[in-house]
Amino acid sequence: MPGSNTIDDCGRMQTAPQDITKLIIRVSMKDRAAFDALYRQTSAKLFGVCLRVLSNRPEAEEALQEVYVKIWNKADRFAISDLSPISWLVAVARNHSIDRLRQRRRPTADIDEAVDIADTAPDPESLVVASGEVGQLNNCLQELDDDRAAAVRGAYLAGDSYAELAERHGVPLNTMRTWLRRSLLKLRECLER
Repeated sequence: MPGSNTIDDCGRMQTAPQDITKLIIRVSMKDRAAFDALYRQTSAKLFGVCLRVLSNRPEAEEALQEVYVKIWNKADRFAISDLSPISWLVAVARNHSIDRLRQRRRPTADIDEAVDIADTAPDPESLVVASGEVGQLNNCLQELDDDRAAAVRGAYLAGDSYAELAERHGVPLNTMRTWLRRSLLKLRECLER
């Protein structure tokens, strides 16, 4: 795939969406070399998604590995989705992280255990990457109606269920699903500009 990579504002190599699509298709055929390339080219972005949802670095690292197991096992489902390759990968990571968040049960801990808590702050490189992506995403969210943007933030950043969002916004569940679906399509168009 020579010539299809570009350099972003931070000096990192960026792979074109069509190349990611080709890798996912090859992964669906259990091509280990394609899987390795897909991991190298997308793991930083997907780790950022896991970390953003879980707010815990070790848990995000573990979740990332589980996400790639899912991608290996479910790559054939990408072809039937109407998402861009990065959107599909991000959706897998986000959904898995939200599932982990919902399953998380905070046991009561002894105060002495607090000494062993690891620093969950992202490293400087992750902060630079995230700040650029967050800025672009926030600009795109501003293009949505306020209630739609709030619903997207609730569903995809806070882990709220569709039912909770429908109740909060006073709309039927199917209307909320439609809001989120259309909002995601608008966000994808904005992010791909």
